[in-house]
Amino acid sequence: MRNIIYIHGLESSGMGFKGRLLKNIFPEILTPDFEPHNSNISIKSLLKKRMLQLDIIINEKENWIIIGSSYGGLMGALYSLKHPKKVKMLILLAPFFGANLLNPSKFHPIDVPIVIFHGKNDLTASLKKSKTVSNILFSNLEYNIVDDDHYLHTTVKKINWIQLIGKNV
Repeated sequence: MRNIIYIHGLESSGMGFKGRLLKNIFPEILTPDFEPHNSNISIKSLLKKRMLQLDIIINEKENWIIIGSSYGGLMGALYSLKHPKKVKMLILLAPFFGANLLNPSKFHPIDVPIVIFHGKNDLTASLKKSKTVSNILFSNLEYNIVDDDHYLHTTVKKINWIQLIGKNV
C-alpha cells in the first residue's frame, strides 16, 4: 500500500477538482480537508493550524508521496524540509512560497525527489519566487514551467500521474 496524500490550497478542499481527479487515479490517496481559510485569522496562524493537522494525519507512517497545490504546496514543502526521511517524493503544483511563510535560511537543502509544475501565467503564486526558493532548498529538483495559470487545470489533466508516481514507488 502506498502512502499518498494530496494537500489542497488555501481556499479549496480535499474534494476540489484536483483532489477528485487524483482520487480517481489513486483510490488509496488521502485527500483531507484542512482548517478552512478565514479572513479573521492571519495566514501564519492558519499555517500553524494546518501543519498540526498534517502532522497528525501523516506522522505515524513513512515513505510519503506528497502532492501539494498552492498553499498546500507550501505545507508539503515545509513538512518535507522538516521530515525529509519520511518523504519519498514531493510534487508541488504552483506552490505558494510568498508572504514570507518559508524562509530558506532556516533549512538545509534536501535531496528528496521533487517535481514542480508552475504556470507561466500564474497571477497568484510568484513563479520567480517559487523557482528561486526551490533552487535553494531542493537538490533533487525537476522544475516544469507550463503554459497554464495558477489553477493548472489543463496541466493537471495532462500529467501522466501513474508514470510520475509509479517511478518512485
